[in-house]
Amino acid sequence: MDPGARPRRRGARARGQQARGGGTDPRPDPSGPGRMTRPQAWVCSLALLLPTPVAAGAGTVNVVAVSGGINPAVADYLMKAIDQSASEGSQALVIELDTPGGLLSSTKDIVGAILNAEVPVIVFVSPRGAWAASAGTFITLAAHVAVMAPGTSIGAAHPVSFLPGQPRPPEKEGAEKEGEPAPKIRDIAGEKIEEFTAAFIESIAEARDRNVEWAVDAVRNSVAITQSEALELNVVDLVADDLDHLLELIDGRKVKVGRGEVTLATKGVTIVKIPMSLVGRFFDVMADPQIALLLILAGLLGLYVEFTQPGMIFPGVAGVISLILAGLALQIIPFNWIGLILILAGLGLLVTEIFVTSFGVLFTGGILALAAGAYMLFDVPEQSDLIVPFWTVIFPAVMGVAAFAGIVVVGLSRSLFRPQFTGAEGLIGETAVVDHIIRKRGRVLVHGELWTAEADETIPKGESVKIVEVRDLVVRVVRDANVAEK
Repeated sequence: MDPGARPRRRGARARGQQARGGGTDPRPDPSGPGRMTRPQAWVCSLALLLPTPVAAGAGTVNVVAVSGGINPAVADYLMKAIDQSASEGSQALVIELDTPGGLLSSTKDIVGAILNAEVPVIVFVSPRGAWAASAGTFITLAAHVAVMAPGTSIGAAHPVSFLPGQPRPPEKEGAEKEGEPAPKIRDIAGEKIEEFTAAFIESIAEARDRNVEWAVDAVRNSVAITQSEALELNVVDLVADDLDHLLELIDGRKVKVGRGEVTLATKGVTIVKIPMSLVGRFFDVMADPQIALLLILAGLLGLYVEFTQPGMIFPGVAGVISLILAGLALQIIPFNWIGLILILAGLGLLVTEIFVTSFGVLFTGGILALAAGAYMLFDVPEQSDLIVPFWTVIFPAVMGVAAFAGIVVVGLSRSLFRPQFTGAEGLIGETAVVDHIIRKRGRVLVHGELWTAEADETIPKGESVKIVEVRDLVVRVVRDANVAEK
């Protein structure tokens, strides 16, 4: 043994012999039956990445109802309902839909939320007589399951404009003459809008494997169909009489959501209705263009009355509040600046009529400007298809403003141009009544005021006299007979 070599410990030798087979190693063998080999681990990892069917939460189906225009308040309501249903693990979210259309931006938000939803979204066009027009068509086509009730309709998704010189799309399929293309919005911006909306609805139909040709036709030619035609043309999936019938029909149906394929189990589930919040309802009302227009007209009328009749206070306060609410509404819904300017110009003409003798020309011009401005105010087809009916809303509202303003103008004109009774000169020639017997000096009542009076004779109380002179807050009076003789 080399004296310089370091001695090896006995324990280390024993462990070496044990590792070479001389003993039993307590550590498990990596290649044994209890361990996973590297190829097996790769296969299992890949399997976890593959989409697999998942079961929706059992027990409940959430229901929301949309009846009216599609606006930011409705979009927020639906998106929150989708998130809530997903977080609660609901079987599905049912949207009961009845809408004439709405804002394009809000429609895009809703469609995006439905396409990316983690919970099945069923759009049910109901009740009987309801329609999914314009924006409603996009939302229905985006649903995981699209259902319509008997007596409902869908379609007419063409961008709308009612400005002079721009034709309306045909209301029914085949309304245009054979061989002629369907009318379009003539300006370049309008054509871009139509192309965009056509591409948008085409992508939705492709994503849900629905009738792409009909979807594009609904935008370009504004075609609309009934629930039976929609079912036959593969626009919707089912026709159901009511919500219970719908849940019965979709039970066991498989749909694809963001987390995989879901098998719906809707038989005997509990229906939970999600109401819109009070704040949401308020903004939903404010987003109605009819309400916004009436608030604008009411606000301007209140300021007009306060301006022409200073000191009434209430019309001015009510007008300011109405205009504040109208301003809030105009922050929600798109509007045409030309229409708003015409409305303000109309109010200016009505005010000018009070001070300028135009024999009604300014008044008539003001009313026409109000009507034209109200007609154009919400005509913004590139952003919204919500309109205000002329004969049922605009015409009665403008005529009401005209009648009220006319009464104010006539009354003020009479007061401005009649003889003035203020000051001493205004009293000369007026009739007064003796309130206290006049013996050289007494008191008379004129225009509800008591004045000290003088006369050359005694005049008893209650007799009518004429004022012939005013000097140092003392009126000189004579009997009516004396005035007649003079």
